[in-house]
This record gives sequence, C-alpha cells and structure tokens, in this order.
Amino acid sequence: MNVEVRPQAAPAAMTKMAIADCDTHPVLPHLSHLDRFLPQRWRDYIATYGMSQRQGHQNGVNPYPKAQPNAARRDSWPPGGAPGTDLDFMRQQYFDPLNVHFAVINPLTPSGEGFANPYLSAAMCRATNEWQAHDLVGKEPRFRASICIPYEDTEAAVAEIERCAGRPEFCQVLILGRTGEPLGAKRYRRIFAAAVAAGLPVSIHAFGYSGTPVTPAGWPSFYIEEMTGHAQAAQAQVSSMVVEGLFEDHPSLKVLMVEAGFAWLPPLAWRLDRNWRILKQETPHLRLSPSEYIHRNIWLTTQPMEEPEPREHLLDTIGWIGWDRLLFATDYPHWDFDDPSQALPMHVDAKNRERFFIGNAREVYGFK
Repeated sequence: MNVEVRPQAAPAAMTKMAIADCDTHPVLPHLSHLDRFLPQRWRDYIATYGMSQRQGHQNGVNPYPKAQPNAARRDSWPPGGAPGTDLDFMRQQYFDPLNVHFAVINPLTPSGEGFANPYLSAAMCRATNEWQAHDLVGKEPRFRASICIPYEDTEAAVAEIERCAGRPEFCQVLILGRTGEPLGAKRYRRIFAAAVAAGLPVSIHAFGYSGTPVTPAGWPSFYIEEMTGHAQAAQAQVSSMVVEGLFEDHPSLKVLMVEAGFAWLPPLAWRLDRNWRILKQETPHLRLSPSEYIHRNIWLTTQPMEEPEPREHLLDTIGWIGWDRLLFATDYPHWDFDDPSQALPMHVDAKNRERFFIGNAREVYGFK
C-alpha cells in the first residue's frame, strides 16, 4: 500500500501490537548458498543448461517488467546486497520496529517450484528447504519456513512433505498459484493428503508459471495485468478445490490463499452457490454448499489489502468472510508492502484487531 518511500516512523508511532506476518520473501544472497544442499550433478546442470520455468515466454523467469528492481521497496536495499538477503538489515528495518513475532517465509525464485525439468525441480526444492532451515530459521527464530515442493510431480512432492514433516522449522506446504491443472484435479490429491497427514496447512501463493497464460483470453501485455490476474488465478483454484471435492475428501484441510487479495471471495461464493443449486446433479459428491466448504477450509492473507472508497465497505466484505479467516501479511520487502500501522485505518474492536494481526495465525499454524 505504501509504494512511495516514506520517512522512518518515530518510535512512538511504531506498531505496538505483536504481529504474525504470513507472507515474507527473504532471498538467496547468491545461488552458491545452495551448494551445500545441492548434489554436484545439479550444480553442473545449472551451470550448463540453466533453470527453465514452465512458461510460454522465452525471456527469463519474469516475463513482465516489475515496478521496481527486484520488485522491492526502494529503501529495502541493504549495503552491498539485494533486498531480503541481509538478516541484520531485516531485523533493523522489519522485525524489531514492526514487532514481528512470527514471519512465514514464502520463497519464490529460484525455489525449484514449477521448473520444466521435474528432477531438477525436486532437487532445488529440497535444497531451498534446507537453506531456509539452516540459514534463515536457524539464525532468526522468528522465521518459519515453508516446504517447497515440486508440485507437478506428485510422487516427489509427497516425498518432500514427508521428509520435512515434523521438523519445527516448517509451518506449511507451499504451492504457487498457477499450476499445470487446477488444484482440485486428481493428480494433486495425494499432495493434499500428505499435508493433512503431517498436520500442515497448504499455502497457495500468487505467481508461478504453468506454461499457459494467466488469463483465459491469452497473454496480457502489461505487468499491471499480470499482477491483477493473481485474483483471477486464486478464484479458479478455489472453485476447482471446492467443486472437485477436495474439501469433501479432506474436511480438516486448511488452505491459505496468499497475495491475491480477498474481496473477490464473497461474490465467487455467491455465484458458486447459485450455480450449485441449479446443477447439483453434476456433483453428487458435494454434501455441502460451496460457501460452506469455503467458510470451513479456506483462509486468506490480507496483502494486497483492497482499498475501496469509502473504506467502511471493506468491513462489510470482511464481515462475510469472517474476522477469523484473515491472516495479516506485509509482503516484505516488495514494493506493495502493507504497513501494519496503516493496514486497518477503520475502527476495529480490540478482539478482531488481535485476531487479524496474530491470533488467526496462531490458530492456523499452531504458533506458540
């Protein structure tokens, strides 16, 4: 929300309430930091052939130019490094002044997720997970890691979940939101079953490259279209998971939709309910209405916060979703970072404010 650079807030203006930030993006200082966890075979492969994403564009990992270098805040660059690479800098700019008690790591690139080579994808996911555990959580206990998985390879993805399950460094399974098929498809069912068996939520984060356009009408022309399309992808994933019976098969599954906003959820649920009432015979496996599965199994992070005028309309939207379904996120160190001191400018009672900033995350993740 604060795209422009703002002066550092005075201590009296700092956030006093403890927060759990459910979407942060630390970055590898250099690819060589994975060497300890990556077999020589794959280090040689990357040096020779590179790392190809499943995408239609040919100009690298990010086919659309970002609004800022590294998609980062201008003030988030530490001396001599890139945003998200310097733990001491993050403590000074982020952890301490914002009173962050828990910060969930969502690695983006090069995490290994969605790579064209499935074997490299599995190796990179494993290396990324060990990097998180050793170099981030091991050095900054306020971090919590995500289990990156090669989600287009069900067997390898399940194996990685089972390998990391039970380790205190990890709090969730991470999937990027643009997958080869919608996530309700049978090919992904064992991945969700493994997450349930491990007692872990599944986080579906914006981005990823499936090899197909982000829109049903083809490839967009501009970054603003691609970024806005995160909400479209999230709606498609929620519809698929609900209608194909994922939540009927796994009633205890917790799914988080991350970095796609949340105001789209009520109208999606209303439309699904209306169509389901008319077309019930097509989906006899659904014992509940779509909105009931959504209320039971779906959580959302707040970034990017919708900002209607008047702002009070946002309270109506949250009222339908439920104050117990939203988890606060900043997206640090990215340029569309949401400042916790300004994320809720409307009057919100103390109970819901506490839920919003940390209580819901404690419940969903089991943070102590």
